Amino acid sequence: MPRPRVHAPDVVLDAAEELLVEHGRAQLTTRALAERSGASNGSIYHAFGSLETVVGAAWLRRARQFLTLQATAVEQALAAGDGRRAVQAAADAPARLADDDLRAAQLLVALQRDDVLTDAVAAPVAEELRALDTTLVAALRRLARAVWGRGDAAAVDVVTVCVVRLPAALLFGEIRTGRVDPHTRTQLAAAVGAVLDCGPPH
Repeated sequence: MPRPRVHAPDVVLDAAEELLVEHGRAQLTTRALAERSGASNGSIYHAFGSLETVVGAAWLRRARQFLTLQATAVEQALAAGDGRRAVQAAADAPARLADDDLRAAQLLVALQRDDVLTDAVAAPVAEELRALDTTLVAALRRLARAVWGRGDAAAVDVVTVCVVRLPAALLFGEIRTGRVDPHTRTQLAAAVGAVLDCGPPH
């Protein structure tokens, strides 16, 4: 039998991303993905092995995009010697991603890493998804040290509130709807500033 024709992986990942954002994970099927991407069922399985791997790879691609954008903003602030501004920049990164690539931002707020990291995901993709934890913790610890000169758990927890929890509470709903209100970003900056003012416990 001839091997199935394999489309460029990014074509399949783009189609999966569109379907996930439009309809949610529960509605994503191999048939729908094949119709949207123009790839055959066989070529999708040949390239990825499973539908869950497609989902994991699509999410991983956008997570890397986000972390690169966030890291660039943080580096600019740290280069200027402003740790607080670096935390603010990290917190604002989801909104910046939505400005640059709304669908990418919508995918990342529609699904969390634990939603896509299932037993059916191929090992190489699963390992890269797990490695995101190490990258995130290192970034949080670096920010804590930049602001307070300490990277202990209590300091990292405060930065986590600023960079993870507050953006999720204030921005994610608006990213889902397709528009982040500038006033919401102002509120986020104010909230992050207030949390940083409180600082970590001694």
